[in-house]
Amino acid sequence: MYKVLTLNNISAEGLERLPREQYEVASEIQHPDAVLLRSFKMHNWEIPKTLKAIGRAGAGVNNIPVDKMTARGIPVFNAPGANANAVKELVLGCMLSSARNLFPAWDYVRNLQGTDAEIAKKVEAGKKQFVGFEISKHTIGVIGLGAIGVQVANAAHALGMQVIGYDPYITVKNAWQLSANVKQAVSVEDMLSQVDFLSVHVPLLDVTRHLINTERLQKARDGLIIFNFSRGGIIDDTAVCDAIKAGKVKGYMCDFPTNLLIKHERVISLPHLGASTKEAEDLCAIMVANQVRDYLENGTVHNSVNFPDMEMPKNAGYRLLVANSNVPRMIEHISTAIANANLNIIDMLNRSRNDIACTLVDVNNPIPQSVMDELQAKDGVLMARIL
Repeated sequence: MYKVLTLNNISAEGLERLPREQYEVASEIQHPDAVLLRSFKMHNWEIPKTLKAIGRAGAGVNNIPVDKMTARGIPVFNAPGANANAVKELVLGCMLSSARNLFPAWDYVRNLQGTDAEIAKKVEAGKKQFVGFEISKHTIGVIGLGAIGVQVANAAHALGMQVIGYDPYITVKNAWQLSANVKQAVSVEDMLSQVDFLSVHVPLLDVTRHLINTERLQKARDGLIIFNFSRGGIIDDTAVCDAIKAGKVKGYMCDFPTNLLIKHERVISLPHLGASTKEAEDLCAIMVANQVRDYLENGTVHNSVNFPDMEMPKNAGYRLLVANSNVPRMIEHISTAIANANLNIIDMLNRSRNDIACTLVDVNNPIPQSVMDELQAKDGVLMARIL
């Protein structure tokens, strides 16, 4: 029986992927084999010795100490792309709203007072200040062409917009999915000089922190409208507010309110709504539940942020999984430990990613404790377990 601890509310659609006859799932549980979470901050959380896997029902993993988990031989799974449609629709909704000044217009109307006739007169007098524009034929720049960025770019093109994309690390898979009509920018500065709207869809890393800053905004086209539904910190909020004051930026819409932003007349900040749809929450939970289950039962790794992808057909026999530092001769040590127990290897798969390597081995007979003791005593072995 596997034990799974939930540190946040996880969609029932996902938890149903963990059959009750094999899994005990609860928000309070001792000695968990796996953890499922959404926004819970794990950095100061005490890691149970029994923990074998973590599943984040979302894309970002800033709330998880990934390096610490890697050092313990614990894969961290996420759900890239599961919330892509939800975020795309929010960006489009905000873009249309900003072009037609819907938020300030609504705020204006809700504060009108008087009789219906008086209100009608004030409406006609005041509507001129909310004249907008049609987004067709305007240009949007999309930074980060992952699952979300590709959908935003394609949808904007379908609405008649010119689209410019920038992502020096775009994958072949995402490049195939991107509309051929999306033009390529050679740099962030190159993009900013050409676009009326900007939407960022990159993770928050050292290299992306304040990706949009004072220096780059000086090169932007006047009247730029910026959207950030990715992560707080990617946009330098102070720089944007200064650019609004200077007349360079027309407006800023984001998912990450701060004291600087919430009262600003040209900023609309929302309560982190990007992935807040039932459909996205269900799909994220289903993805990570399936991934964690497949790892616990078979050693299969898909969509891990720190482990290499691994999948080996299940052979008749007994399976061993080893995670170790990516150093020479580790496969030799694993094979020797197996041979010392007079076991025959049926199949083997070894994969590496940066500083970590993983090996799946199917053998012909049950794996004795002596093999586990020998492997776990070896310097560089982070984790070894029988599946």
